[in-house]
Amino acid sequence: MDTGSLEMEGVSLERRRLLRLLLMSPLLSAFAGTAAEASPLNPSEIFVIQPDQIQFKPWQGLPSASGEMAMLHGDLNKPGPYLVMMKWNPGWFSAPHNYRTDRICVVVSGTWWVNSGADFDPNNCVATPPGSFILRVAGTPHYDGVIAGGSEPAVIAICGMSPVDVKLVDPEQPGWRTV
Repeated sequence: MDTGSLEMEGVSLERRRLLRLLLMSPLLSAFAGTAAEASPLNPSEIFVIQPDQIQFKPWQGLPSASGEMAMLHGDLNKPGPYLVMMKWNPGWFSAPHNYRTDRICVVVSGTWWVNSGADFDPNNCVATPPGSFILRVAGTPHYDGVIAGGSEPAVIAICGMSPVDVKLVDPEQPGWRTV
């Protein structure tokens, strides 16, 4: 083989590469065009609430300064799953109580103080910072809140199965306490 035929093969190879690139460019641009576009959300398939759209409301029947709640899914009194966000203000604790079903809790912001048992001793609670996971086992007494010296409310996402059926350990005592 002489050097002239090698150059011809080199040119031919270059031409084939260029031809492939030209043929693939519409395909590549078609993918590039659709990758940046997204279809709108279908509200029958997905529902989104942005953080600034979450509506916290005072807890029914509880002291107005104690905290607020945002019901995101379900109902605490009707059968089925629920998801609620609870906001505890500093200086408030629940009295020892229990639930009919397990509750799965994740601290979203602030520090939530938790303990188990029928005795009310906020000084021995465990601090749970954002990201902490807490499982409340059905039928077991516990209490929680935010210490008086807390600098901000604690927000907790809580889910489980309803009805919750809250029961105070000592119904003669107030369900909410300032500390």
